[in-house]
Amino acid sequence: MKKLALSFLCVILFASCAFSAEVVKAYTTMEEPLAKALFDAFEEETGIRVEWVRLSGGEAIARLEAERANPQASIWVGGVGTQHIEAKLRGLSTPYRSRVASSIPARYRDPENYWTGLYVGPIAFCMNTERAKELGLEMPKSWADMIKPEYAKKVRVAHPSTSGTAYNMITTVIRINGGDEDKAFAYFKELAKSVEQFTRSGSAPGKSCALGEIPIAIGYLHDQIKLQREGAKIQIVIPEDGTGFETASMSILKGGPDPLNAKKLYDWVLGQKAMDIIARWYVIPLSRLATPTNTGFSLDHMNLVNQDDQWDASNKERLLARWNEEISTAPEK
Repeated sequence: MKKLALSFLCVILFASCAFSAEVVKAYTTMEEPLAKALFDAFEEETGIRVEWVRLSGGEAIARLEAERANPQASIWVGGVGTQHIEAKLRGLSTPYRSRVASSIPARYRDPENYWTGLYVGPIAFCMNTERAKELGLEMPKSWADMIKPEYAKKVRVAHPSTSGTAYNMITTVIRINGGDEDKAFAYFKELAKSVEQFTRSGSAPGKSCALGEIPIAIGYLHDQIKLQREGAKIQIVIPEDGTGFETASMSILKGGPDPLNAKKLYDWVLGQKAMDIIARWYVIPLSRLATPTNTGFSLDHMNLVNQDDQWDASNKERLLARWNEEISTAPEK
């Protein structure tokens, strides 16, 4: 009888361990509805449950650093590419050579396999047309327009210390000024006069603009298109004098608790089913497997800056210190 009870207990323990193994803990910088659609589809197809937490890019890096000695997640999906490079440089991620990564052009993959790009998202401006009509505002079409006196306290943008979107704005404006950082920061001092609030998340300003809380927002094109397609009365413009872009990426996290399932999720996200889900979010997918969504915008018709994500990541600490000293020390809560 004792042997039978012991055998039954072993079976229960084995089943329990097997079930608990079918989990992967993830951090994501994608918007919650997209993350849910993506991870639910993965669970439905594989039976592996994704326990995920949505963080802004800056929050993700901060949490990974804080958890360095005891990592709580195994994979980071989404987030500006410079932050994945930063994670690599800080020793927070680990290389993984995915069998599906060849579907992504080599220029959007780390040569040492620490991260893989998923999609591109250009920086754009959006304006609430109803609020603009009330205030007599014209749509700003360039970075130069954005600092005109009529836009004083009419703009929201994220804070670069917590948002990869906003840090992308810093490096974009530096490149528009031919790499002259002094000119760029002189511009930011003027831009700060236009900004009513620096938010924590890069997508928050667009949502506020869609609701009419603020007339103008700076953010990523796909977030703004989604709001527009959902009925928000906003106009969207790509800045004529140049725009940067995020290369939203994915990394395996060093020492994570579910490394095998993390690699399964990594491979799956690079596959056609996942890429088609991502493409429906109005981004520009990088995979040749994806079916792009027609948004009315094309990279071919944008004045893109000559972006260098490696330089951006290597200079981030220095540029953020200058921003905090000269422009704004903290985002709004």
